[in-house]
Amino acid sequence: MSQLPEQPAGISVPTSADVARLAGVSRATVSYVMNNNTTVRITDPTRRRVREAAADLGYVPHAAARSLRAGHTRTVLLPSVHASAGLPCQRFFTGLECGLRHLDYTVVHYGSVGLDADAAAMAWAELRPVAVVAPGGLGLTPYGIDVLTRSGAKAVITLGPQPVDGAHALLMDQSEVGGCAVRHLLSRGRRSIGVVMPREPGLAQLAEPRLAGAVRAVEDSGADAHVQALPLPYEERPADDLAARWRSLGLDAVFAYNDEYAMLLMRALQDAGIDVPTETAVIGADDLMLGRLLRPRLSSVATELATTQPPAQMIDRLVRNPGGEPEHHRLLRAAVVARESS
Repeated sequence: MSQLPEQPAGISVPTSADVARLAGVSRATVSYVMNNNTTVRITDPTRRRVREAAADLGYVPHAAARSLRAGHTRTVLLPSVHASAGLPCQRFFTGLECGLRHLDYTVVHYGSVGLDADAAAMAWAELRPVAVVAPGGLGLTPYGIDVLTRSGAKAVITLGPQPVDGAHALLMDQSEVGGCAVRHLLSRGRRSIGVVMPREPGLAQLAEPRLAGAVRAVEDSGADAHVQALPLPYEERPADDLAARWRSLGLDAVFAYNDEYAMLLMRALQDAGIDVPTETAVIGADDLMLGRLLRPRLSSVATELATTQPPAQMIDRLVRNPGGEPEHHRLLRAAVVARESS
């Protein structure tokens, strides 16, 4: 039987009993305060005294022991965010993590590279999370949802353009980003529109819906227009090569996957002697500050949260009230910020 390593001589691990003695309260009171239990009424001065005693002693609750008492952890699994996913996406997950931590959840980021949907669900279930936010591109199945639920997950939430049977859903419809961009270009009289598609791994689940939204916007408009996909790595030389053959493509506008790709291509087009926006209009997405500093200033599609309740509070509510019908919430709202480049 394995044993925990012994503490160095002279060092002891502070316990809730130590905190109780220093604060002059019971161990139960220490437990209620440190675990943010709101079902028992404890005065604010007592809560402060307990937390000050815990801080003085360097005491923190034992997560495993707390989980055994509660029958589940306070762990919420969030998907790892690809470094190139874009600043707004990263900000969303940062805000979600901060909100969950404020609500006393432990947030664990995970990846699912090399795992199919069911294998990923089984791997997550080993951690006994109380909630899981699953990336939309994974394709979580009813079997995987059942595995997570049986392991103690009180809320399984998918994040993507379409809901999954049996799970709650935060719907991030990236197609609206592409649709907004192309409708704007059509309104400016552009009819031959390129769509930059990043070639970096991990971005397809965002880029492909944006392309689909761009194509659908042209189809719905009834205009004599077309869309052409333009694969492009995030590197200068391929951007220069694309700009060198730009006039042969016959394009009068381009929607780039995001502002970073838009700035990369716009610089290459200008170096190739192609005027922006006279010869080619350019629009990106994510509305980065750097795009506003360019000349011409970059048009972009900005996104914002469309939910009335912050996502962290929504997850907390679903954890506290499990078993209801799956909820579907539209997460993003998109709008064009028109500037000089288009």
